[in-house]
Amino acid sequence: MSDIDADEARKMAERERKKEEVRKRLEEASRMKKAKKGFLTPERKKKLRKLLMMKAAEDLKQQQMLKEQERQRILQERIIPLPDLEQEDDLEAVYDEIRERLIELESENYDVSYVVRQKDFEINELTIAVNDLRGKFVKPTLKKVSKTEGKFDKLKKKEATKVDFRAQLKVVDKNEFALDEEDGEKKEKAAWAK
Repeated sequence: MSDIDADEARKMAERERKKEEVRKRLEEASRMKKAKKGFLTPERKKKLRKLLMMKAAEDLKQQQMLKEQERQRILQERIIPLPDLEQEDDLEAVYDEIRERLIELESENYDVSYVVRQKDFEINELTIAVNDLRGKFVKPTLKKVSKTEGKFDKLKKKEATKVDFRAQLKVVDKNEFALDEEDGEKKEKAAWAK
């Protein structure tokens, strides 16, 4: 029986050796595949994408914070504190000061809006020039006009252009061609009308 047990043990050892050899080959093949894929494996791509998103979110928060600080600074410059009117003796001076500040801010607002309109016009002109150079023509958006308004306008034009021939005719005295008998009958009233 020891021969049978030894034979079985040898077969089992042979099987385990073959299994181990197959495992090594598979592990080596998987390592080769990973090496062929290059530096960025899917896990690394996910991690890199996550880090980039976190960095972008931090940058966005920082930009928003800087914009808010700049906004607060500009508001502090532009807004003057209102004086305490209970303690103020010279209300006209306060009124003149606030009025001057308002006029100054309105003029700045007008100047800025004028510059913006000019820039918009320039941008529009340059866009048209670029499109002309490229050969791409943008169709302008047309206004929708109702058909009934157009028909009414046409009718009004037709009425205005109608020529009144009757107004151009000579005025003739109608009694000139009337018969004398009719004139006599008109002068005499009927018996029942008297």
